[in-house]
Amino acid sequence: MDSEPVIVDVDGPIGRLTLNRPRAINALTPEMVTIMERALAEWVESPVETVVISGNGERGLCAGGDIRMIHADAVSGGTASIGFWAQEYRLNATIAAYPKPIVAVMDGLVMGGGIGISAHASVRVVTERSRLAMPEVGIGMHPDVGGSWLLAHAPGELGTHLALTGSPVGAADGIAAGLADHFVPAELLPRLLAEPHRAAEFAGSPPPGDFAEAREWIDACYAGDDVATIVARLAAHPAAGAQTAAKEIATRSPTALAITLRSVRTAAVLPDLESALEQELRLSSAMLRLPDLAEGIRAQIIDKDRNPRWRPATLAEVSPALVDACFAR
Repeated sequence: MDSEPVIVDVDGPIGRLTLNRPRAINALTPEMVTIMERALAEWVESPVETVVISGNGERGLCAGGDIRMIHADAVSGGTASIGFWAQEYRLNATIAAYPKPIVAVMDGLVMGGGIGISAHASVRVVTERSRLAMPEVGIGMHPDVGGSWLLAHAPGELGTHLALTGSPVGAADGIAAGLADHFVPAELLPRLLAEPHRAAEFAGSPPPGDFAEAREWIDACYAGDDVATIVARLAAHPAAGAQTAAKEIATRSPTALAITLRSVRTAAVLPDLESALEQELRLSSAMLRLPDLAEGIRAQIIDKDRNPRWRPATLAEVSPALVDACFAR
């Protein structure tokens, strides 16, 4: 069992899904998604009362999808990633609509696909070690796995800030943005895992975050539907955090930024998560064929030179027609 990529265990009334690729920070593979789907389906009509999703290792719950696999698919002109995304998004929807409580332990690094298997759960726990992020714009992608829905429904413009910078946040800011519910100190995790139904009782106050003070400039600067205007506002704002955000956004894929902002704005008026996931699958399928996804993964993960050559290189060069085509049914 210890060699399985997801350890499935039933402990009395508790069903446990433990991601078990710690050397890869539990990055999701198609096999892992299949195992989780199967277990959740079996537990619906079983004596299991509460499900716990957690990760093995000290580094985090889940660093996202296996993007080396996606890179290989993108550079070869393949389509396997589309099938993986469709399956992954179904799992996200299953978690969100699950008829029994799911407690997600978002300890350590939780990025991209890791958000998808945790932030849609009914009880979401963070610790002082948590670092939550939807960093897709940094690899030429958009926030998927229901990320557009989550970020669109964050208070004010916090979700837009997270979507366009792709930067990680800690426990307090994750809770403020609606990605988590409870802060539980890491030292209490063994007790939480033993009695997940008591998650709220173990909760305390997280270390202070940044959003309490930054909310004013975030809401003012991120309003609207034009990325260039947002960046200009951030760069001109006297707050150091705003200027830092402008510099961060300037390093992201211009095409991904334009698509991401529209995705988040559109998700805000869609009727439900399933509709947002359907839109995300269209976008993911389209962006697999665009040059920035392969280039972004190359720069961040394959060669690690951190110097992506985006095409086009500027926001002004991003064609509205290209963005429209990505959203077309």
